[in-house]
Amino acid sequence: MIKKPISADSHITEPPHCYVDYIDPKFRARAPRMERLDKIGDAFIIEGLVSPIPMGLVAAAGKDPSQITTHGVAFEDLWRSGWDAKFRVADQERDGVAAEFIYPTVGMMLCNHPDFDFKKACFDAYNRWLQEYCGEAPDRLYGLAQVSMRTPEDGVAEIIHARDMGFKGVMMPGNPAVEDYDSSVYDKVWAVAVECDMPLSFHILTGKSDSLAGQTRGPRINGFLSIIRGCQDVMGTFIFGGVFDRFPKLKVVCVEADAGWVPHYMYRMDHAYKRHRYWMKAPPLERMPSEYFMENIYVTFQDDWVAFKMKDMCNVRRLMWANDFPHSDSTWPLSQTMLEEHTKDLSEQERNWICHDNVSELYGIAV
Repeated sequence: MIKKPISADSHITEPPHCYVDYIDPKFRARAPRMERLDKIGDAFIIEGLVSPIPMGLVAAAGKDPSQITTHGVAFEDLWRSGWDAKFRVADQERDGVAAEFIYPTVGMMLCNHPDFDFKKACFDAYNRWLQEYCGEAPDRLYGLAQVSMRTPEDGVAEIIHARDMGFKGVMMPGNPAVEDYDSSVYDKVWAVAVECDMPLSFHILTGKSDSLAGQTRGPRINGFLSIIRGCQDVMGTFIFGGVFDRFPKLKVVCVEADAGWVPHYMYRMDHAYKRHRYWMKAPPLERMPSEYFMENIYVTFQDDWVAFKMKDMCNVRRLMWANDFPHSDSTWPLSQTMLEEHTKDLSEQERNWICHDNVSELYGIAV
């Protein structure tokens, strides 16, 4: 029997009051807030970030490509389920989805904010709001709390607090404040993630090397192809840094970066390690890099049909389908039609693994 799919990566649309009403009072005057701007429409204004965040792409699911725009969109015209959980189940049913794991939208951009004190205050506020949102449909909405990684000690405390708030995992910023993720100073963070059984997610556009705000070569659309690079860099940092040797039960999720590239990336890592590890000073590993990727790293994707074709060249038990609702890349409301086409060469068991079982087992839910 084909099981109803679970989206391993969906999003909310932060409402205007998300940060202002839930943030530590000492940061309230600086809290991210929505304003209506000429030509741009409704956008979040964030102190310390050069560009406002227009709502146009935030909830463009279901739109014809010719209608997708970053300008002139009003908040009240977006899909209401993005911020009102009472409407969310109806949109899930329309797409044939049993449940969703929820990531932020504005919070993705906040991951790149240079002020880690401000960032932590914003993340704490978002987590309080998200807890209430998911509480409206606890068997259908599963939130991933944001952690700041302002210090290793903060990382430990934030993961424990996220677990105590009822979250199933956490979303990490692409770049921490202290050193990098391969440093042993973060071993206490990885230890508590394993102890609490909290998978660590790294989403596209949350690191310095995959920000859309950077300079790209050629036409602007060429920059779209680079946004998965940040996630790849993080995965390599964990693997080549020996993190999985020290913490073999640590679970990391590479989110919305597609998955068809995984077999080649594993080959490339193995080639680098076998051929170049001495002169490039790579630390010794207990296993080949590809083995860590196959075991410790989960990968989410939407309409990446190549991922389904490559299932036998990676670990099919680490692939997780998502609908990315309500973002512009979303397969909603046509996910079932897309899956019917893309999974036609898979066995029933393989389809259930990728679309349901892998994510339900990773996060320990029964849907």
